[in-house]
Amino acid sequence: QVQFVESGGGLVQPGGSLRLSCVASGIVLSRTYMAWYRRAPGKQRELVAFITPGGSANHVDRVKGRFTISRDNDKNTMYLHMNSLKTDDTAVYSCNQYEAIYGKRDYWGQGTQVTVSS
Repeated sequence: QVQFVESGGGLVQPGGSLRLSCVASGIVLSRTYMAWYRRAPGKQRELVAFITPGGSANHVDRVKGRFTISRDNDKNTMYLHMNSLKTDDTAVYSCNQYEAIYGKRDYWGQGTQVTVSS
């Protein structure tokens, strides 16, 4: 059974940094296209970044240059390093298999709340 546990969110001031973690079980991340998604209040879930089995990282334009997706194969854990945070980055962040490859996901973990506010 696939399970994702996200952590690392919190309250941070604009310009600050956070590192989110996604611990996976029931799936080998190094063999999977994985992604970070976020859902802001009142908005639909959107893609933030994805990483290929080969380790190639891809980021949407809104976060390019500020966020970095990465993976630790030994720990079967994926990360999202977030720098220069803006108020618009406030959202619940979740990890999952990349829907563009695997189709719409039915299972989602609890996510982790990121709030950027002064």
